[in-house]
Amino acid sequence: MLIPGKPVKTGRYANPLLTPQQERERLRYLARQAEQALMGVQMASMDELTLLSNRHGFIALAQLGLDACEQLDTPATLLYFTLDEFKHIIYLYGRHEGDDVLKTFADVLRIGFRENDVVGRIQGGRFAVLLTGSSAVEIAAIKMRIDEILAERNATARRSYDIRFSVGQVEYDPTLYGSVEDLLSEAERVMGL
Repeated sequence: MLIPGKPVKTGRYANPLLTPQQERERLRYLARQAEQALMGVQMASMDELTLLSNRHGFIALAQLGLDACEQLDTPATLLYFTLDEFKHIIYLYGRHEGDDVLKTFADVLRIGFRENDVVGRIQGGRFAVLLTGSSAVEIAAIKMRIDEILAERNATARRSYDIRFSVGQVEYDPTLYGSVEDLLSEAERVMGL
């Protein structure tokens, strides 16, 4: 019932004691709070050096990808990359140089894979990529594509060494691997880590 002189409730959660201006300010404040919370979650799941997902973020995103593949009955493949001689580079050239190597390789992976693939830095010089909708991929072709992009970066950097990597793959089988963590464990076993 409308009562003259009394503010009208416009929304389900509208506060009758606030003016429309105050209600808008309240909504803006709540929106800023939600953005800050979302940014906190995003920062907690991102590797700040490479701007890729960290292990936690990768597992969360890749699990969503695996769940979608399972629902759609499409395949998925996990690729696991390790930077060769990464510890040696840090030992000889320092942590700053090691950081540059990580950033360079992260950029190469970002360029080398599709937007819908999940790419993350797992730990140190180790990276993982979940290819959704792809079964047993041709590792040689992927290695050649990544090597080609990396060769361009190596040539322009003019370092006394080249960045090199090894890669392994594990095809997702829901009867063998219950989660992304199981896939990562298998990939590390395959790579001898």
